[in-house]
Amino acid sequence: MDLIILNDGLYHLVPVTEKMMEGIELFSEVDFFGLCEILRLKLTTYWDAPHNLHVMNDGSGYFFGCIQN
Repeated sequence: MDLIILNDGLYHLVPVTEKMMEGIELFSEVDFFGLCEILRLKLTTYWDAPHNLHVMNDGSGYFFGCIQN
């Protein structure tokens, strides 16, 4: 699974690492979309109107979604 991140006008695929998953405990089976949502909630901060974006907490860009590799 890769995260789709927009940074400086270019989209980047960032592989999900064990460090990104650190602290997440899953108590039941989670599908791809559920895991993407969990990662979005953990790794981003919502930037409200007029931008309506999810900014990566580490400053690496804007979160746009996930893709299976």
